[in-house]
Amino acid sequence: MHLRPAVERDVPALLAFWKLAAEDTNRVGDDTAAVSALIRRDPQALLLAVDGDEIVGSLIAGFDGWRCHLYRFAVRPDRRRQGIGKLLLDAAEARFRAFGGRRADAMVLDDNVLAHHAWSAGGYRAQPEWRRWVKGL
Repeated sequence: MHLRPAVERDVPALLAFWKLAAEDTNRVGDDTAAVSALIRRDPQALLLAVDGDEIVGSLIAGFDGWRCHLYRFAVRPDRRRQGIGKLLLDAAEARFRAFGGRRADAMVLDDNVLAHHAWSAGGYRAQPEWRRWVKGL
């Protein structure tokens, strides 16, 4: 198993992986065009854990020049608790530190208790005083 950035030929397999391993996969933006655009704009942002030719983990480590944001943290269900998530988080945080980032944040669904445990294990804490506001474009 190794980590590498996603490339455009990974997109179909990645979208299928998210259907298997990630929560809330019916969002606007989780489609071929959007993921391909991310890869073209920031080729190092979408980290994959790969075993042979199979994606077993993913994490988007986005940096907008000001803030460090984490999205789509997922590990294949039958590969969880093997350190894959830790490797992905460590790589994302190293990327952020290289940019001079000082704090990372993650968007986590309130009812995704499994994810709460994973983020807590990585040292992240919920900020209950914050609420995300969104608008589809």
